[in-house]
Amino acid sequence: METGESVTAQASLDPTDWSELRAQGHRMLDDMLDYLEHIRNRPVWQPIPKERRSAFRQGLPNQATDLAKVHDSFMHDVLPYAVGNAHPGFMGWVHGGGTAVGMLAEMLAGGLNANLGGRDQMPIEVERQVVQWVRELFGFPEAASGLFVTGTSMANLISLWVARTAVLGVEVRRNGVAGDRRLTAYCAASAHGSIAQAMDLAGLGIDALRVIAVNEQRQMDSVALRQAIANDRAAGYTPFFLAATAGTVDLGAIDDLALLADIAASEKLWFHVDGAYGALAILAQDIAPRLKGIECADSIAFDFHKWGQVPYDAGFVLIRDGELHRRTFAAPTAYLSREQSGMAAGSPWPCDFGPDLSRGFRALKTWLTFKVYGTDRLGEMISETCNLARYLEQRILTTSQLELLAPVSLNIVCFRYRCTSADQVNTNIVIAIQESGIVAPSTTTIDGRLAIRAAIVNHRTTAIDLEALLEATLSFGASLSDNTARGAS
Repeated sequence: METGESVTAQASLDPTDWSELRAQGHRMLDDMLDYLEHIRNRPVWQPIPKERRSAFRQGLPNQATDLAKVHDSFMHDVLPYAVGNAHPGFMGWVHGGGTAVGMLAEMLAGGLNANLGGRDQMPIEVERQVVQWVRELFGFPEAASGLFVTGTSMANLISLWVARTAVLGVEVRRNGVAGDRRLTAYCAASAHGSIAQAMDLAGLGIDALRVIAVNEQRQMDSVALRQAIANDRAAGYTPFFLAATAGTVDLGAIDDLALLADIAASEKLWFHVDGAYGALAILAQDIAPRLKGIECADSIAFDFHKWGQVPYDAGFVLIRDGELHRRTFAAPTAYLSREQSGMAAGSPWPCDFGPDLSRGFRALKTWLTFKVYGTDRLGEMISETCNLARYLEQRILTTSQLELLAPVSLNIVCFRYRCTSADQVNTNIVIAIQESGIVAPSTTTIDGRLAIRAAIVNHRTTAIDLEALLEATLSFGASLSDNTARGAS
């Protein structure tokens, strides 16, 4: 017995001194709370010095290192050089800012270390609770299923897989997609690239995706869509999948979901909504009416880690036909056998609804966020980011040196500095602003013209940050355009 106890003690990774670990853990927690509390005093982003980067080119560590020393390395070498999406000045991409509440939830989930692939355990009930809330949000039936995934790219793929099963039957899992039923899918030119990637990964081929032009509102052109479907049917193809977008990645445009839902119904297509960030506008009373039609979707993909401010990652997929969803993925094997009682009870399990058997407890940080803040406050936060975007839009329209490149739909503003060689100058403006650490916009292309893109997603962002963006744009714009003009003369 003494020998066994000795082996166990030597093999365990638990600390020999729990009080020492507790003190170090409190220090680490305080450091991160300090980081969030005082984040406005930091640069949004800064280039990584060569010596810092080289510190992460070392070989495999064979010997132990004191936790305090490793934590100091994190604080010194990692934390200052993150992409900065927690900062109120981060406007480059549609990234949520996270919250201290979500961070604490991650700590709880990490300590519990639950695998949510299956078994009868309360963490799965937490995920099922969130699934129920999502059904309620989008007006889906009780039979609808939902699943936490890494992000909307995976949620789009899962939706396409289920749609493929709907049209080809469960036999497609064994037989594959080979055969003469050539399937075609449809999305707008403004759709996210993950839709094309999903066609690739599902074995249907990118060429089977019909990219439909957009109208003046940057929405999928319904006339062009109907024509493309008719052309495919006439050519012997089988149209089966229509992907609409709620909040396009470039401009935040929302497709006419109600109209597309009608087209999908009349053409007998699976109606999918990629709502990566825009779907959660359903929480905002002033924006929710613009999502009319989303309740008719066969599947919805979105991220809690964007407008929902849940820490990364927390993607989600909602499928109207839960049984079809289960039959698309369930794969009973001996070591996953189910029982009526004991740990193997609680069927169906989350692993029956997606490709992952090992799954983290993503649901806890989402559950805690919704419980602590409530949907009213989350909706007000989403509305405020859109109000800030309209404020920025008006400031641009009244500033002669700046040009608005597209109407503001939700919370994304695309503009640029007026000058000769505008594309190059505005590219350099954005790089200069990013390297200054003041704020962090990104670039995109609108109608062939390079734009400065400000995506206002972070709940910490205020008008002060937008004024900082404008001031930096005007300052760097003046100096960089002068340099360009002198270089050309």
